[in-house]
Amino acid sequence: MPVIDLRSDTLTRPTPAMRRAMAEAEVGDDVYGEDPTVRDLEARTAELLGKEAALFVPSGTMGNQLAIRCQTEPGDEVLLHEASHIALYERGGYALLSGVTLNPIPGAGGLFGPDDIGARARPARLAALGMYPPSRLLAVENTHNAGGGTVWPMAGLEAVAAAGREAGLALHLDGARLWNAAVALGLPPAATAAPFDTVSVCYSKGLGAPIGSALAGSAELVSKARRFRGLFGGAMRQVGVIAAAARFGLEHHRERLAVDHERAQALARGLARHDVFEIDPDRVATNIVVAELRGIAAAELVEAAAAQGLRFLAMGPSRLRFVTHLDLADEAIDEALAIIGAILPGFRRKPS
Repeated sequence: MPVIDLRSDTLTRPTPAMRRAMAEAEVGDDVYGEDPTVRDLEARTAELLGKEAALFVPSGTMGNQLAIRCQTEPGDEVLLHEASHIALYERGGYALLSGVTLNPIPGAGGLFGPDDIGARARPARLAALGMYPPSRLLAVENTHNAGGGTVWPMAGLEAVAAAGREAGLALHLDGARLWNAAVALGLPPAATAAPFDTVSVCYSKGLGAPIGSALAGSAELVSKARRFRGLFGGAMRQVGVIAAAARFGLEHHRERLAVDHERAQALARGLARHDVFEIDPDRVATNIVVAELRGIAAAELVEAAAAQGLRFLAMGPSRLRFVTHLDLADEAIDEALAIIGAILPGFRRKPS
């Protein structure tokens, strides 16, 4: 049975053309800075993000953790949304690798406002009294994964960044899906990255590469990150075979992200036709669809759908997540909705 997999955009496989690019990649020892494909990818990524330099790393988690390590000292504090990827899904790396604590900010859909920064940032004078950790870094996620692929409006992003600057904070953008945000906003990636000192981006999500991310920023910060990448075990050798896939994704798969967004909206509209789903299709901005279930346990619906060849995720007792990506056939969304429509009558609604 063919499987329609909507669990994540990390599940994509390299296209035949991407595999050819990998097989034909020119390589060298990247620890010595001698892999030409990696150097080209880093230069292209830095250019797209409007930064001086970029560093190729194995994962988005490593990119974020390098940004924290390079811009904080042990005992410092990082401000970020309470449901950010750094807070929820990076295995507590901020504490182990950098020795920092988090000051979480609430906000609908992963967003918050400039007033939240002023209310939480601890000035150096308070830290000097010996009672508080000094606030050192503000981390923003765009798009926001747990928020349902939320895109930060540019005005809100710039206002939050300005508040962070005023509070004396360094600024990091977790842009694992920044390519999606830029397409949704109709802006170049550099525009969304501009307010930040460092930016992490992923090649292995919407762009379809099998592995890889990057951290971009000033030449000085990236040089510092290169040292810590090796310390964290992320230094690689003839890694051009992987960088070639990332470069192919940058060149050929960015513009088509709009297709993923359209499919996610179509999926949301189809789900909204069933009263068991609590979802507003107008709030689906990119390739992630989050829906609440009424009267049905999320895990039970996930299991029933999987038995019919449709996969998606339960993100709690009543919350579901679906993610569109380039591995889906044109008819996949219609088929997914048909499967859901066929299995729903088998569930006896529980009081919600």
